[in-house]
Amino acid sequence: MKTRPSSLESVTCWRAKFMEAFFSHVLRGTIDVSSDRRLCDQRFSPLLHSSRHVRQLTICNMLQGATELVAEPNRRVLETLASSLHTLKFRHLLFSDVAAQQSLRQLLHQLIHHGAVSQVSLYSWPVPESALFILILTMSAGFWQPGPGGPPCRLCGEASRGRAPSRDEGSLLLGSRRPRRDAAERCAAALMASRRKSEAKQTARGAPAARVTRRSTQESLTAGGTDPKREPLPPATSHEAPGTKRPPSAPATTSSASASSSTSSSKRAPASSAPQPKPLKRFKRAAGKKGARTRQGSGAESEDLYDFVFIVAGEKEDGEEMEIGEVACGALDGSDPSCLGLPALEASQRFRSISTLELFTVPLSTEAALTLCHLLSSWVSLESLTLSYNGLGSNIFRLLDSLRALSSQAGCRLRALHLSDLFSPLPILELTRAIVRALPLLRVLSIRVDHPSQRDNPAVPGNAGPPSHIIGDEEIPENCLEQLEMGFPRGAQPAPLLCSVLKASGSLQQLSLDSATFASPQDFGLVLQTLKEYNLALKRLSFHDMNLADCQSEVLFLLQNLTLQEITFSFCRLFEKRPAQFLPEMVAAMKGNSTLKGLRLPGNRLGNAGLLALADVFSEDSSSSLCQLDISSNCIKPDGLLEFAKRLERWGRGAFGHLRLFQNWLDQDAVTAREAIRRLRATCHVVSDSWDSSQAFADYVSTM
Repeated sequence: MKTRPSSLESVTCWRAKFMEAFFSHVLRGTIDVSSDRRLCDQRFSPLLHSSRHVRQLTICNMLQGATELVAEPNRRVLETLASSLHTLKFRHLLFSDVAAQQSLRQLLHQLIHHGAVSQVSLYSWPVPESALFILILTMSAGFWQPGPGGPPCRLCGEASRGRAPSRDEGSLLLGSRRPRRDAAERCAAALMASRRKSEAKQTARGAPAARVTRRSTQESLTAGGTDPKREPLPPATSHEAPGTKRPPSAPATTSSASASSSTSSSKRAPASSAPQPKPLKRFKRAAGKKGARTRQGSGAESEDLYDFVFIVAGEKEDGEEMEIGEVACGALDGSDPSCLGLPALEASQRFRSISTLELFTVPLSTEAALTLCHLLSSWVSLESLTLSYNGLGSNIFRLLDSLRALSSQAGCRLRALHLSDLFSPLPILELTRAIVRALPLLRVLSIRVDHPSQRDNPAVPGNAGPPSHIIGDEEIPENCLEQLEMGFPRGAQPAPLLCSVLKASGSLQQLSLDSATFASPQDFGLVLQTLKEYNLALKRLSFHDMNLADCQSEVLFLLQNLTLQEITFSFCRLFEKRPAQFLPEMVAAMKGNSTLKGLRLPGNRLGNAGLLALADVFSEDSSSSLCQLDISSNCIKPDGLLEFAKRLERWGRGAFGHLRLFQNWLDQDAVTAREAIRRLRATCHVVSDSWDSSQAFADYVSTM
């Protein structure tokens, strides 16, 4: 099949891995089944035979494979996938037609709501299609309504009879005393209702399946205006608070109106008289004239949530982002959610939802971020959330509000959050404090910001700076963090803010700081002193790309810590200054430390002299229990490595574990290097590579 598994992937069963790859190739048509007589046998189905081995399925480009899987001949294949599939991935999605999205709707319903899929990941979607992205999100969150003209789900019919809400689901259903959940579920119902309306319009017109784009949808709504034959809106349902006023820009529709949207749309003008939307470029937005017309009177009320969403998007480009921010933040803060005018969720059903959601390089527009935030505020089954390079911008405040609302829900399971982006309107330490304050039960937090923010005081509705409930001077309450990873942008970081996070994280076991810069060695020493006093459970400590040449006394302080089991100094310039004096002090500290199990020193220009000095750690008078040593990228030559191996043999030290030698200068004398590695393998497990140092140096010079 010409498929090579990733080297980072640990394959436990190669037969299952082969069958999983075989299934994907047959589904996409990259394997010609007709070329093999055994695969062409009518009594044998390649998809059915391999489906029980599929644990991970990837859908790419134009949703290839979704239509085939939901077809009637492949019913047994889909039933088998529902029980075997755990991870569903989307890569490099492109524009898709309504028929493909309808097939994807049925596929997600079967695999998530009636299946065992627990993880959904989206990768590399530079220009997300709003309708498709919202569909994937709402289905992953457990919301379901069949599309117009779609076949009914037989499993829903069997499960709905006498179906009582489960323990988790009962805490998620609408309740008049739960305004935050009400806002989230109203938003989800409105999004799905608008999707059904849009699909019903295109089906009624009889036009060929067209690509659903943000621009074409907006133009058709703007040009068409309101329907004069549309029935008047029914009165408010019992889910709306008495005396609630509806804003003219957001009409309140009932669940019955949502459920009958496909019927009402089919009674409109015939296809011959209906104007067809012109194909337009996706990257240009229409002018935001309809937003101004909506604010002037109720005669121009928007037809569905897409009007509301695109009006907001247009107003944002015109510098009028304040209105949508007030609506979003107000609804998530627990104020009256009916200000959004969204329908209730009675027309929808809620099923099981996934526990892991990952979005990698998927830019989130205003409507996409708002949708995600509303869904997150009641997504109690979610255990792990990854948002990587999504261009959140000021939407980070809405995300924090939704996470705070989620944390207050009974049964919230969110324990891992991975957040990374190019820019952040908040300094990274302020953002970390806000996340820890919003999610005190979080166990794993990984946060990275590549570049310092260009706006120190972002525009937030009603405030000159960030909301007061997000940024505060009060102390952080005690949390449950066990693993904290932080990647800093360039620039000095305030040590007191980092210390405040560490003081509140008494259960911290693993800390990783990447590219952290402090104003002085004293500030770095303050952080280390805080770790010693408040983080007594800390086992693993990692520093990467930090200039510790002037912090040698602090490094010795760490090596003398008797609670740490693993320390990493990766590309930290440890031996740049006073190596002759610092190396003996470092070795002496390590010889007296009996708890340290692993030491990683990649990229510190250790050289042959430094390697031979480290050999004393394994001498007979040493009490060190070091069993893992990483000396990759340290300019080590074959003769130095051979002498290091001889010293270990002379001291008769038993096997001490793993020795990593990646990217050293061992190619300068291949014979000596092989002899050194042969001797070392009698003492430890050696991991090395065939690295061409001359080519690497040439590449380095060419980029200077």
